[in-house]
Amino acid sequence: MKTKTEKFLKGRITIDPDLCNGKPTIRGKRITVQTIVEFLSVGESHDEILNQFPSLDESDIQACLQFASQLMDHKYMLKEIA
Repeated sequence: MKTKTEKFLKGRITIDPDLCNGKPTIRGKRITVQTIVEFLSVGESHDEILNQFPSLDESDIQACLQFASQLMDHKYMLKEIA
């Protein structure tokens, strides 16, 4: 049985349970949103990221940032366990 792939931001970000352990990826590639956000967080420029991942374009990087921002827009509750 084929699992369903979820698409966000006009298909730029995809979540497929069978790809990268279900982490959000860029257009179904094996490049996760987390990877791009981590590169940005340590100061890599967009040009440096695009050089390292030539199958991506500027819109992919922007989609990663937008997706991460949308995740932070949710309400989170911390619960103590044990």
